[in-house]
Amino acid sequence: MTMAETTVFEALESNVRGYCRSWPTVFDTARGAWLTDENGKDYLDFFAGAGSLNYGHNNPVLKQALIDYLVGDGITHGLDMSTVAKRRLLETIRDVLLIPRGLDYKVQFPGPTGANAVEAALKLARKVTGRTTILNFTNAFHGMTLGALSVTGNAAKRAGAGVPLVHATPMPYDGYLEGMDELSWMRRVLDDSSSGVDKPAAVIVETVQGEGGVNVARAEWLRALAEMCSARGILLIVDDVQMGCGRTGPFFSFETAGITPDIVTLSKSIGGYGLPMALVLMKPDLDQWSPGEHNGTFRGNNAAFITAELALRHYWSDDRMELATLAKGERIRRHLTLLTEDFHGLTTRGRGLVQGLVFDDASQAAKVCRTAFELGLLVETSGSTDEVVKLLPPLTVTDAEISHGLSILTRSVEIVRGGH
Repeated sequence: MTMAETTVFEALESNVRGYCRSWPTVFDTARGAWLTDENGKDYLDFFAGAGSLNYGHNNPVLKQALIDYLVGDGITHGLDMSTVAKRRLLETIRDVLLIPRGLDYKVQFPGPTGANAVEAALKLARKVTGRTTILNFTNAFHGMTLGALSVTGNAAKRAGAGVPLVHATPMPYDGYLEGMDELSWMRRVLDDSSSGVDKPAAVIVETVQGEGGVNVARAEWLRALAEMCSARGILLIVDDVQMGCGRTGPFFSFETAGITPDIVTLSKSIGGYGLPMALVLMKPDLDQWSPGEHNGTFRGNNAAFITAELALRHYWSDDRMELATLAKGERIRRHLTLLTEDFHGLTTRGRGLVQGLVFDDASQAAKVCRTAFELGLLVETSGSTDEVVKLLPPLTVTDAEISHGLSILTRSVEIVRGGH
């Protein structure tokens, strides 16, 4: 690649850019689980747009529906007006997602990002309860806008706010205290009028903390958390932006815990094709918004409604996707477990198709990711010290692609740990 081909990025694009530094090439095309750069080199994508491409790049089923819609002059920008595309999506959400699971939620279309969905959820919880405090968890990540950032744990990300991040109180996530009952602390401070913790409007939680290091909450912990909130009149918000849409197996990551959150946020892969879209699901009695009280110019991305509707019908009308995801995840988990047996200082954790390889020496995780890139695999680090290599392949990844990706990952670990 010549210098001229990258100069424009360095000259004009903000210093804030990040992923391009980890993967220093210029990508050109993509299909399924593969990206190809402008020099023709192929990269297997175990990043999947940070979880926004659960059905792969340019999924042919979704692409054709999108092309047909655009060719037919379908509405692209619709604010919150009623459109045929939105009606079909709402009917599909009702028939494919909610009714089969016994869920009763109203659907809000906020601005088309996960952070906006979180902002809307926090605002709604405060409006409904009249309380201001939100309880969040250690190592949480909920977005980069001020409200979402206030309930995010990472110090470096929080430091970028430039103002105090208030009205949020962190609590220990499942496993954070290593053998102690994290919820006992929460119960104690909530029930003690002298604890200094105000009764919160809501608790916001990820069932699996992706950015926080692939930290997996146990089903029994989530159930106890839900029961604790319900008993005290505290709303429970599950942030399913990255772990929803089938990433952990079932469509909603909280299904296996048998809980029904008061509010659920969705984004990333809910649009199906990688197009911007977000949803807030809320129990009907919580839908206390006044018209236009939370809006956004691009909350009516009808092109995303088309691909979202088809993705739900095509992949979630039965349990095949869930079962396949669990099987693929178990295969990756077994391979990572073998790696931890071959190399000391490694552990593994995950659920479904979010799996993490954890390094005692955090610096080695970044080296493994860099080496994997050179060998043709895209993976990123996560965790408080970037100590985890996070695997986030498309749910549609094939067995052959899993084998190829794991072989590159293994070779990368061998190179980094073996020093050759």
